[in-house]
Amino acid sequence: MRRITETVIEADPTLPVIRMRRDFAAAPGHLYRAHTDPELFARWVGPDTMTTRIEHWDARTGGSWRYVSVGDGTEYGFHGCFHEVRPDRIMQTFTYEGDPDAVALETLWFDDLGDGRTRLRTQSLVDSFESRDAWLRSGMEVGVDEGYAKLERMLADGAA
Repeated sequence: MRRITETVIEADPTLPVIRMRRDFAAAPGHLYRAHTDPELFARWVGPDTMTTRIEHWDARTGGSWRYVSVGDGTEYGFHGCFHEVRPDRIMQTFTYEGDPDAVALETLWFDDLGDGRTRLRTQSLVDSFESRDAWLRSGMEVGVDEGYAKLERMLADGAA
């Protein structure tokens, strides 16, 4: 288990799964919107050293998406399909185009904790333990933690 600031990242010892959770001082609808509105998503996703450009975004059940993260003149493409989009859960595929064979199935849950607080839980199922461990070694926790910190500030400012 890794704990980075307020984001908890866990690797399941029996399955090629990464689980994350973080609590936010915002209602579930605000977090849902930040994950489905392309302009909001582009503002918070990823590490502080990168910007995100949305190429395609159709956040509905059966829709698809593609975005490009840019840093130091290098572009990194990501794409996937929204399998289910509803206010309490999003299920989607996630593919880093630099490793197109390693497709993850991701589920995000927006758990209402009451008092205007939400626990965001995510689960990413990948095809092998090797792929899962490569994700963990990639430094993904920096992008996750910095991205969620940006999202937290946006929620506090009322921007999401």
